[in-house]
Amino acid sequence: MKSTDIDRIDREFKRARKKEELIEKRIENRAERSVGDYIKKLYSLFYHDDKKIYNLKDNADILTLLAEMKEDLPDSKWDNVLRKAIKETKIEVNQREKAYQELKGYLSLAD
Repeated sequence: MKSTDIDRIDREFKRARKKEELIEKRIENRAERSVGDYIKKLYSLFYHDDKKIYNLKDNADILTLLAEMKEDLPDSKWDNVLRKAIKETKIEVNQREKAYQELKGYLSLAD
C-alpha cells in the first residue's frame, strides 16, 4: 500500500470520527435537541430484533429521555417521536402498537 493511500485512509477515518463526535455532542446537548434527535436517541436505547423490543420495562435511560422530552417538546410532538422511533426498529406491526402503548404509559409516569 502506498503512503498516499495510507494518508487518504487516515484522513477519511479522521473525518468520520469528527463527524461522529459532532453528532454525539449535538445529541447530548439537550437545549438544541429536535424531534429527530429524540427519535434517534430513543431508537438507540432499544434492544430489539425483528419481532419485539425487549427493554421497555423499567429502563431508567428510556424513562429519563421521556422526561426530558416532555420538558423540551410540545405535547403534539410526543406521539410522533414514539411512533417513529418504534418504526425504526422494523418490528412486526402488531408489536409496534403494544410497544407504543407501553411507552405512552411510561410517558405519563415520567414526571
